[in-house]
Amino acid sequence: MEQYLELMRHVLEHGEQTEDRTGTGTLSIFGYQMRFDLTQGFPLVTTKKVPFKRLVASELLWFLRGETNIRYLLQHQNHIWDDWPYAAYRKSPEFQGESMEAFSQKVLADEVFGARFGDLGPVYGRQWRSWRRPDGSRLDQIQLVIDQIRKHPESRRLLVVSYNPGEVDDMALPPCHTLFQFYVRQGRLSCQLYQRSADIFLGLPFNIASYALLTSMVAQVTGLKVGEFVHSLGDAHIYLNHLEQCRIQVERKPFPLPQLWLNPKKNAIDDFEMDDIDLLGYQSHPRLRGEVSV
Repeated sequence: MEQYLELMRHVLEHGEQTEDRTGTGTLSIFGYQMRFDLTQGFPLVTTKKVPFKRLVASELLWFLRGETNIRYLLQHQNHIWDDWPYAAYRKSPEFQGESMEAFSQKVLADEVFGARFGDLGPVYGRQWRSWRRPDGSRLDQIQLVIDQIRKHPESRRLLVVSYNPGEVDDMALPPCHTLFQFYVRQGRLSCQLYQRSADIFLGLPFNIASYALLTSMVAQVTGLKVGEFVHSLGDAHIYLNHLEQCRIQVERKPFPLPQLWLNPKKNAIDDFEMDDIDLLGYQSHPRLRGEVSV
């Protein structure tokens, strides 16, 4: 994962300090691209521990299920989206001083409460699997692009869009990874993601791994081999309260990349479950913690 460390070094050395929506402040650059050859190993950061199945795989399956409520994530001990519904709940008249942990447990235990306060609005899963057309009907972008890959692999229209301007105001957080495009050549499937905003320390390792996993899953169900994952970033930033963690990472020597295992019996994107995904040979340096800026 030298590509990731090189980005981190570049921002530490050349990023401009700027204010941001969260009030935390960042070092920021605009416009950066990384390329990962998926035939050379799975691109999961090794300079700190990243929980692959519990966080990366469960979140991607949540997207693919078309879900927008955090209850599914909580059922898999995934808390990476808790901050946003909790922040909204704190502003509601029903807030009684509960901690975020107590709030999450209530969403998990109480289906009615969870339906009301655990939803994030029409975020990724809704846009991927149920994009609203002008006439009110719905479009499954994921299945459509898979069908297009099978029928017209040479197409330049193999796109999925998450950033829906007409529904952004109803989302807890507008999509950071805004659109992705597949590309098929010589029997290999590649994917390029455009990400408008990238939290380099906390969020970006998950984004890289998630889209590498998605590319591998789509390749399997369309009968292709994996190619490249190309990651194009808009505003790439390090929050000012993550600088020390980043400086530690750039001094650590990366371990060899692990290998992804997918259940070879799965040939439809909706058939994948947690047990069908695994990572082999993952070694990492110790975990580094950092606060989420909401």
